[in-house]
Amino acid sequence: MHNYYCPYCNPKYQFHKKTTSGELICGLCGDPLKKKPFIKITKIIAILASLTLVLPLIYSFIILIKNQINAPRRNYQAYGSLIKTISK
Repeated sequence: MHNYYCPYCNPKYQFHKKTTSGELICGLCGDPLKKKPFIKITKIIAILASLTLVLPLIYSFIILIKNQINAPRRNYQAYGSLIKTISK
């Protein structure tokens, strides 16, 4: 019964009744109950906003860990000076 709500009554004092036709109505005002959406648009926007802030951090940590595991073995600056001395 928590998937349905009355948009006009206070949620604390709502109780649901079923009509003879099987429709759920509010016990206080008698209006038909509305079904709550599973995921609201505000939740989707909040998830997207948090992902835009968190994903770059996660990506940078993955790159940092990957570079520490597979560290570059060559020192390219020293390698460039070695080529200059050999070519002279």
